[in-house]
Amino acid sequence: MNVMEYSAKEMFQQYGIPTPDGYTITSPEEVQEVMFPVVVKAQVQTGGRGKAGGIKFAATTEEARRMAGEILGMDIKGHTVRRVLIERRLNVNMELYLGYVVDRSARKIRCIASAAGGMDIESVPKDRLFSHPFDLEDFMSDTSLDRMVEMLGLCGIHNDATKDLAKRLYQLFTEKDATLVEINPLVITHEGELIAADAKLVIDNDALWRHTDLPAPEDEFTPLEKRARAEGIAFVQLDGDIGVIANGAGLTMATLDALKSVGGEGGVFLDLGGTDDPEQVKKAFRLMKDAKPKVVLLHIFGGITKCDTVAIGVRDVLAEECFEAPVIARIKGRNEGLARQILKDAGLIAAKSLQEAAKLATEAEGGEC
Repeated sequence: MNVMEYSAKEMFQQYGIPTPDGYTITSPEEVQEVMFPVVVKAQVQTGGRGKAGGIKFAATTEEARRMAGEILGMDIKGHTVRRVLIERRLNVNMELYLGYVVDRSARKIRCIASAAGGMDIESVPKDRLFSHPFDLEDFMSDTSLDRMVEMLGLCGIHNDATKDLAKRLYQLFTEKDATLVEINPLVITHEGELIAADAKLVIDNDALWRHTDLPAPEDEFTPLEKRARAEGIAFVQLDGDIGVIANGAGLTMATLDALKSVGGEGGVFLDLGGTDDPEQVKKAFRLMKDAKPKVVLLHIFGGITKCDTVAIGVRDVLAEECFEAPVIARIKGRNEGLARQILKDAGLIAAKSLQEAAKLATEAEGGEC
């Protein structure tokens, strides 16, 4: 479960982790005439809020109300902004990164820290990262903590304060059964405060029964994701512009990897699972149509699933509805010859291999009805 920023910060405060003074609103009229200048921040469970215009600065009540009105109701990567966080604007001197994540490949917890706070951590060069794995039951040694603050370039009171904050953050991570917790940025102000300017917290769904105190999930799914769940279809919206329809989680992930290897970016992926029901295939394509990708990559492997039955569903829905995005198809397995002919007759672009399909999808342009 992804926890909203404002709720994560409330938990931070319970563990003695400083956060900026703030409050949430659901309408511009709720802006209070205190604590200026402020930051007005959209509360949605996705990244890229700043780039999308979901984070603004205000110096007066009038500005804050106007900006809150602009942000509320915004669509940010398929998430509608229904709540805004108003916080005291910090006088920033340094921006750091600090977080913990479950490292499944190492079967350990990994502490990650960097002096390059405010950036996407994936884009920070490895030589600027402190990355230290350790066992769940343990914590980092004093030597490891010393190396961490040295890499962050800290000294004096901030040295000890950051070590203490790292311990508190790990206590929250373990006690709340988190799979990820991060502060980005962790700010040192010109006044000398060490304060969590942002907060991201992800709780293991299988442990939610242990945490009745946690807030109920908000905006966990986009409207299309909610519709897909109601129709029994696994559907996730991502940041790219290529829609992927495949059957099976492993095949779906392999398809996304293939796109990435040729410079493409999955924007929506939809897992048909083991079904070859034409009606379910139609529902899947209608969901994909409403997601508006520039191109759709259909990747079917028919073991138990019959490729020709899937192809019939695809053919029928394309005949019934205007579908602007071109469809690239790679289909393999039971009755694939018949399926290829059905798809070819329906005007789809056939590919012989996954790599060819990924390349064609990456290079394709949107069409017109």
